[in-house]
Amino acid sequence: MRRVFFYVSQMQTESRPPVSAYIRTLNEARMIADVVCAALQVADEVVIVDSGSTDGTQEIARKAGARIIEREWLGNGFQKRLAEDACQHDWVLDLDADEIVSPELAAEIALLFRGGEPAYKVYRTMLALVPPVGAPWREFGLQVRHKLYDRRAVRAPAHKAWDQFEIPDGVTAGRLNEPLLHHAFTGAAQFMDKLNRNSTVRAEALPLKSKPYLAARIILGFPFYFAKKYFLQQYFRGGVYGFSLASMSAYGRWLRDVKMWERAKQGLRAPEEKRD
Repeated sequence: MRRVFFYVSQMQTESRPPVSAYIRTLNEARMIADVVCAALQVADEVVIVDSGSTDGTQEIARKAGARIIEREWLGNGFQKRLAEDACQHDWVLDLDADEIVSPELAAEIALLFRGGEPAYKVYRTMLALVPPVGAPWREFGLQVRHKLYDRRAVRAPAHKAWDQFEIPDGVTAGRLNEPLLHHAFTGAAQFMDKLNRNSTVRAEALPLKSKPYLAARIILGFPFYFAKKYFLQQYFRGGVYGFSLASMSAYGRWLRDVKMWERAKQGLRAPEEKRD
């Protein structure tokens, strides 16, 4: 297992911007110390919202400098809402427990606050995959996220499955040039487990599609899911491992269609649909 170590920089000894970083955790002992220490390069505080870890995550994060809040798991978006409310500052940095703020990204964020409030209310951040083998994918396979934002202008969606907000009309997003380093998985086995869990959550929580529509996606969709990853997102630049990850990602997306088709056959509705 690789570890990422950070040394105290000049930025950490000076006053940090009024930014709260928040992280949702459940058994994230693998990287949580590094994630907290990296965030504290630029965040004035790190808030951990833990939903019952049993592997020492809470104590490790506390020793690294985080403030711990214990809450049962409410769902992806709902848990982020809870974390936003727990933060002391209105400007928040949304991090997963496997995302590292590099010194370069920390310096770029700090610069935004040098003269007071940043120019924009939301900032686009690119996620750069750090695969278990090989160098980080800084030039391809990047995912767009909006990780730094003012909670007075935008909030995480109140949703069980989705946790990425849509930028409201009238709000313009700025751009951060340095990527966030995403240590998404330790190997193929963990990646497949993650895809399986995510496909279940989304198949159960999203509005139900018709059975003919889902059947067509199941029969025809896999090549398109693969092509999107391999060609459009340029996973081909990752060589054999890029081909492997594109194939596994396509399978995870296809699996969501299969699970939703099973739900359609059983006549089950999503929780949001049941409340309407």
